Amino acid sequence: MSSNSNGLQAPARGYSRFSTYRDLSLIYAGASERITVHAPDLSPKGMFIHLNRYYPQGAVMKLSFTLARSGHEVHTRAEVRYCLEGVGIGVEFVDISAQDQQAIEKELNG
Repeated sequence: MSSNSNGLQAPARGYSRFSTYRDLSLIYAGASERITVHAPDLSPKGMFIHLNRYYPQGAVMKLSFTLARSGHEVHTRAEVRYCLEGVGIGVEFVDISAQDQQAIEKELNG
C-alpha cells in the first residue's frame, strides 16, 4: 500500500495503471459532473480520479469516458474504494460489460 502526506493508505493495485482516456463524466446521487482529466490512472478493474471533492467509501456512481486511442466509449457503474481528500478517489468498476473491459485491456496493451 502507498500512503500520502496525511498518512492515508491506498490499497495495493492488482493491475498497472495508465493514462489513456478523456471526457470523463461522473454521476453521483443524481448530480452529473463532467471532469477535466488531469493525469488519470486506468486499469481494466478501475481507475483513480483526481478530484477536490470528498466521496465516501462505498459510494456508487455512474462513469463514462472515451478511450484515447480507440475512441471507444465506456459506460460503467463504479464503487469508491478509497478517498484521498483533496487528491482524488480510487474506484472499482462493479458493472462493466465484457466488451468495455476488453476495449480497456486492448487500449492498455497498445
